[in-house]
Order: sequence, then structure tokens, then C-alpha cells
Amino acid sequence: MVGSFAISTVEVLRDRAVAAPAGDVDGFCATLAGCSFASWRRRGKYLISTLLRQGEAAGALGVHLRMTGQFQILRQGERQPCRHTRVRFLEANGQRELRFVDIRSFGEFWLVPRNTPSEAVISGLARLGPEPFDSSFSARYLKNKLRGRTRPIKSALLDQALVAGAGNIYADESLFMAGIRPTIRSGSLSLDQLEQLRQALVEVMSISIGKGGTTFSDFRDLTGTNGNYGGVAKVYRRGGEPCHDCGTPINRIVLSGRATHWCPQCQQ
Repeated sequence: MVGSFAISTVEVLRDRAVAAPAGDVDGFCATLAGCSFASWRRRGKYLISTLLRQGEAAGALGVHLRMTGQFQILRQGERQPCRHTRVRFLEANGQRELRFVDIRSFGEFWLVPRNTPSEAVISGLARLGPEPFDSSFSARYLKNKLRGRTRPIKSALLDQALVAGAGNIYADESLFMAGIRPTIRSGSLSLDQLEQLRQALVEVMSISIGKGGTTFSDFRDLTGTNGNYGGVAKVYRRGGEPCHDCGTPINRIVLSGRATHWCPQCQQ
């Protein structure tokens, strides 16, 4: 994500951004000072950095961006923090700043102590299902998990316990690619349909990664660049517009509280 980054100072501008240690913002800042971000990994919608202190393991830092959180990397003193800046990490050599900006303030950080599993502190990790790219995420896995379920398949895809990392946009796009109506009962899908859906989800997310993610309002990468997947979306946010494949107007409905877009001709 940002490569090696030695932290000299941490400044928390909104206390509730720190989920752990709960109620101890001063401890959060003091513990991170003198650490380095060694590497970053993703699990579902969580980002987790391995921490080092003088070359030795020093725990980890987890973050969930939620709906509007974003990291910015910039030169120290390049510009003043905006009113939505929640946490600032200043580099030890005085060169760079890693800034967390979050308009809606739902993003959270968890400081994981040394020799402690991340799942023990970041409780949401333990509830996550397999990643779309994992070998364990198969049509047979989906069939077993969805057997007898009556909830719509769109709602099922948004359940992070079923599959980690599939959000609203990619659920709509994957269902379109697989030719599956979002309102169909998830337990009624055949093994062949579930395999088509699995392949579609992997393909859609692979394309999105290649495009740098999706931006419709808030997402930016470290340099402030928009994700470009939104420009090639087939159905998402295209309610009333003609389907790219058949010309039928795209339907927009609200399903389980989420805007859902689909083609009534292409998705049966």
C-alpha cells in the first residue's frame, strides 16, 4: 500500500476512529510512535499492516475504511488537514505524512498487540467467509451454504460471512454477468448457476482491481486518483438507461435496504 513507513508521531483528530484499544487514544498514539508499517494485506474489506519496531515484530494495525474512508500520502506540510481528517501518521524522517480522511466518520482502527492474532482484537475478521479468489470459494461451497435459504441471492452476496469483500456494486455486476435475477431465492439456484455466479464474481473483481477500484463519490487511492471501474459498469447506477446487451431499460429496486440494478431481459 505505502511501503516501508517509519512513524514518528500519530495524531488522532477524532477519538471514535480508534476502536482498539477502546477509550485509550493516548495509548494508541504512544504505541505506534517508533513503529514502522512493514507490509499491508487485505482480508475482506479490512486492511491490516504488520508493524515493526527496530526490526522486531510489534503487532499489527487494522483498519476498515467503511463507506467514505480513504488514505492520502503527501509531503509533510504540503497542505493543512481538512475538517474530515481523522488520523495522521507522520514519517520519522520528516518527509511524508499518511493521512486518513473520512467524511462520514465510520472508519475504524484496531491496534493489535504483539503475539496476538488479529482476529482476537478485530472481531469482524472471524466472521468473514472465503475470498472470491480462494480455492475454497466454489459452487459446491455456495450450494451447501445456501441450501434451503429463501433470502434473495443479491442479499446473500452482501453477507460477508458467505463471501468476503463483495459489496453492492460488484454483487449487481456479477449477477448481471451470470444472467441471474437478484430477487431469486438463493437456495433455488442450481450448481451450474452458482458456478456461473462464482466465475462472474471473480471476473468482475479482477477487472475492477485492474481499473483501480470503483469511484462514484468518495473512493480515491493514495495519490487521490479515482477508481475507473464505474465507467464500465453494466448495470450499477444505470437505472432507466438501456442495457448495453439488449437495450431493455435497466430496473432499479431497493432490496434489503440496498439499491439494486438489473436487466429484466438478460437476468432471468
